[in-house]
Amino acid sequence: MTAEQGRAARRRFATLGRSVALFRAFLVEQTDPDHFYGLLADDSVRQVSGYTGLTGRTVLDVGGGPGYFAQAFRAAGAHYVGLDPDVGDFSAAGSAAGMLRGSGTALPVRTGSVDVCFSSNVLEHVSEPHRMLDEMARVTRPGGILFVSFTPWLSPWGGHETAPWHYLGGDRARRRYQRRMGRPPKNRFRETLFPVSISDALHWTRGNADVEVLDALPRYHPWWGRWIVRVPGAREIGSWNFLLVLRRTGGRPDREPAVGTRESPAAAGK
Repeated sequence: MTAEQGRAARRRFATLGRSVALFRAFLVEQTDPDHFYGLLADDSVRQVSGYTGLTGRTVLDVGGGPGYFAQAFRAAGAHYVGLDPDVGDFSAAGSAAGMLRGSGTALPVRTGSVDVCFSSNVLEHVSEPHRMLDEMARVTRPGGILFVSFTPWLSPWGGHETAPWHYLGGDRARRRYQRRMGRPPKNRFRETLFPVSISDALHWTRGNADVEVLDALPRYHPWWGRWIVRVPGAREIGSWNFLLVLRRTGGRPDREPAVGTRESPAAAGK
């Protein structure tokens, strides 16, 4: 497939109907997670396939969570390995086979050993997002693909279950949620949820010679909504969820692999 054919295929995929289906499924994330995450996993595999073939490729899913993505990637012919700090999440959607326990900021994976390094909605749950991006680049082989999506803090869903009150401050939104619900939110500001921005992610790409940008887009929008990413400020709110697709370049051969599974707050949520 030529580059032009790939762009045309991705445009046919990113339809308004697809966007509507995803946002409708999002409304039942808490009540029907099988429907939402199953749909999101299938959609993600199709989206990744627009940039690289998956048959026979090794895919590392950083923040693999309950296993919905494992089923979808394996069905596409990939050798899937999920990584998550919480081993209890692995079996929620099936077998825990092929899963690793570890931190996204210290991946227990050899340098240059995976074809696709994938992460869906994890970066905003990591206290050191640049370190996680560095690690994802390190473990990807030259020519391989990094697929990273996250929810910007200024997105309408930036505060997750505390949204939209996060616009008044993350701590205030957290207190309001606990007062109304009688329990703290799952995504606690500056503990398991951090204010990551699109500008920060793009700045990291410009300062990292190990990657080149193939695409930067609002993940769930139809193709004609991609313009929002080109508008600083507005993109932080209007993108809802941001996607970076990167190619690993030759890089620096003297980089050492991370060792062990040092614990840090690399959250599992999709």
